[in-house]
Amino acid sequence: MRVLIAPDKFKGSLTATEVACCVKKALLAYQPTLETILRPVADGGEGTAEVLATATNGQLCTVRVSDPLFRPVDATYGISGDGQTAFVEMAQASGLNLLAPEERNPMLATTFGTGELIRDAIGRGVKEVVLCIGGSATTDAGMGMAAALGYEFLDKKNVPLHPVGQSMRYVDRIWRASLDIDLRSIRFRVACDVENPLFGPNGAASIYGPQKGASPKMVKELDKGLQTIANVLKRDFGIDEADKPGSGAAGGLGYGARVFLKATFQNGFDLVSEMLDIAGEINRTDLIITGEGSLDAQTLEGKVIAGLARLGLSHGVPVVAFCGRQALSQGQLQHLGLAEAIAITPVSMALSEAMVQAPALLDMATRYWATTRLGLYDKTQFSCKPI
Repeated sequence: MRVLIAPDKFKGSLTATEVACCVKKALLAYQPTLETILRPVADGGEGTAEVLATATNGQLCTVRVSDPLFRPVDATYGISGDGQTAFVEMAQASGLNLLAPEERNPMLATTFGTGELIRDAIGRGVKEVVLCIGGSATTDAGMGMAAALGYEFLDKKNVPLHPVGQSMRYVDRIWRASLDIDLRSIRFRVACDVENPLFGPNGAASIYGPQKGASPKMVKELDKGLQTIANVLKRDFGIDEADKPGSGAAGGLGYGARVFLKATFQNGFDLVSEMLDIAGEINRTDLIITGEGSLDAQTLEGKVIAGLARLGLSHGVPVVAFCGRQALSQGQLQHLGLAEAIAITPVSMALSEAMVQAPALLDMATRYWATTRLGLYDKTQFSCKPI
């Protein structure tokens, strides 16, 4: 029997690799002859760079860059084993998690540090950059990122503007001040699950600005700024990308990646699964075991488990999910396409304790499940009739 173990992280408790290793150990304790294939996965968010670097026998690089408020911060990105591809998570440098609640202000925040990560990766000789956007503290349309890569933003008096959110509405001219990096020779791909346009009622500022600390007045100013940058690029270069799905992602970094990097977009899980050849592994698999911290409404919107369930159904392979918390109805689970979903946390246990005890809880739950359920999926002995 061949089992593909392809979990996401249990956020705050276990990395995807740690989850996969824990499940494998528990399964082999019950059935030592079981063939297991470990493919930790991600959805383009936190942990994606590590997953892809590990899967390609690559390495992680840590560099000192600018945080959303231009303070120094150590940020990490991955490079593939062949040295050709960099895996960059913008949240490492420009993430909301880097700011205290009282510091959140997208008028003053920048994606400059994300640009510095990209610049560092290009300096190491990569030919492709996979940019994971999400969790941003910024609403600057990628202005900061572009500035770090040699672009300059000028006002009507040709005075250079500081690359932060509040400067967008004053932009009147954009040009490549420094040409020391040939961006045209690099392939850029963006992992993005957000479809919002750049500006307007469903745009970056209106929908996501408040959670980044923007007041109603700030939201209006930021939205005006996003529209200003789009108008300048359309007027001077004929670039009209503001309404494209994903342009409003990460405070408009999606738009910035499109216009300044000529990036292509792909669903986060689809991009990761393609790079890991998950579909190819499923073709040689009898059972898929996956997992994530919480099985809830967000899971239905296309996270790792939903993606694996979709692939499992298309290949006729059952998918079993372990999770810290299970908040979906039986009907939702069936719609998702899961054979089973197992919550590892006792109902009476507090979340804080469950997060600390996650390794032990996952081990116990997997061992018990293997003892009572694994045989139902062994096609050499039983017909597969999961419930």
